[in-house]
Amino acid sequence: MEFKLPVPDLGAERAGNTGTPGVWHFESGAPGRALMISALVHGNELCGAWALKELLAAGLRPRRGSLTLAFCNLDAFDRFDLARHDASRFVEEDMNRVWSAGRLEDPATADRRRAAALRPWVERADWLLDLHSMHEPGAPLLLTGLLPRNIALARRLGAPQHVIVDAGHKDGVRMRDYARFGDPAQEDACALLIECGFHGDPSSRDVARDMAARMLRESGVVDAQDLPAGWLLPEPSAQRVLEVTHAIVAPSMDVRFSQPWQGLETLEQAGSVIGWADGQPIVTPYDRCTLIMPSLRQLKPGVTVVRLARDHAA
Repeated sequence: MEFKLPVPDLGAERAGNTGTPGVWHFESGAPGRALMISALVHGNELCGAWALKELLAAGLRPRRGSLTLAFCNLDAFDRFDLARHDASRFVEEDMNRVWSAGRLEDPATADRRRAAALRPWVERADWLLDLHSMHEPGAPLLLTGLLPRNIALARRLGAPQHVIVDAGHKDGVRMRDYARFGDPAQEDACALLIECGFHGDPSSRDVARDMAARMLRESGVVDAQDLPAGWLLPEPSAQRVLEVTHAIVAPSMDVRFSQPWQGLETLEQAGSVIGWADGQPIVTPYDRCTLIMPSLRQLKPGVTVVRLARDHAA
């Protein structure tokens, strides 16, 4: 698919106002939640950077609590090349797999060092919205993790149509699951990750704006009339909540799909072949199995190539 989303000029935004490059923080002086909205955890996922840039340009400020806007992996973003956009996903290591104390405290890669610099801002947030986009064309997906409080928040937001209840990745912890965001006892700490669509689709910027606006409104940090005009998209008639039961991880480079899956296909029969790994078939484990984010673009041993999901019991 052609990459049509322009690259934002972050010449002004990268300075931040906090002493941490790319991080902007605003205090209201009134009680309320601390909301953080992050973008560019992957340097080739531009839609979130556009949304944060435009929030700053609009002069949005919190009425209650605080608001943090973070342009995360600027070094990876600086390597962005339209002809090889996947190559700027990270510098040395996927920044969205390093959110555990052991990795954050080991400055082995540029991406870990940057994550460690962002860590204090993540730790002070009550709510987090992490803006991402996808390797392949597909409908937006809101990833909640397994905690009921995040699923409930996704339902209150009312969009996008597809909500994914997922346990994360085998190869490391996401920022969305870091520290108290992954603690079942921390009932007021909510974190969501939105996959806004294909990296290069201009509609991904619209989805990023919409989700940022919904999170700002629901958090109570701003009032509805404070949101930039035209940011809220029409709500779907209903949301479909899908629970991931299996993550298919590449055992080697010998992985292929049986057809060019786009994602959200629901296969009616258990045992349907969706691909092969090391010559062995990958099959659906139950009836009405839905494929989530199938992609071989980042294929290497240990990487999740597709998730399998079923309808989540409310």
